[in-house]
Amino acid sequence: MTPNQIELVQASFAKVAPISEQAAALFYARLFELAPGVRGLFKGDMVEQGRKLMTMLGSVTRQLDKLEALVPVAQRLAERHVAYGAQPAHYAVVGVALIDTLDKGLGADFTPDVRQAWETAYGTLSAVMIAAAAELPAETTEPLA
Repeated sequence: MTPNQIELVQASFAKVAPISEQAAALFYARLFELAPGVRGLFKGDMVEQGRKLMTMLGSVTRQLDKLEALVPVAQRLAERHVAYGAQPAHYAVVGVALIDTLDKGLGADFTPDVRQAWETAYGTLSAVMIAAAAELPAETTEPLA
């Protein structure tokens, strides 16, 4: 990511943070619309899940300029997601739901440059997570019953 892309992601997330609860609700509604089958992977309170999502996104956006510190965090996150039943194919649909949510939430502020910056950030981190999941022992990568 370029310094400008990092700045765009950070500045745009700062605009989303005040509406984080609504943004999380939009994200999960879009995710379940795109991939109804993933709904079963979420067992808990979705409001709390939304808070966790927004906290994680905030943490990630703040650390984009420190990829050497962010990569191990993303790898550990991937391990947890595998335990929840996440599959590599899920990352693409999550990316679409994220971009759609940002588009709706930011409106005119979601410029083509901001979109590209978010797509680059998500693409980079999801690639790290997919690679980390692939490195796990086979018994770890089986979906939960």
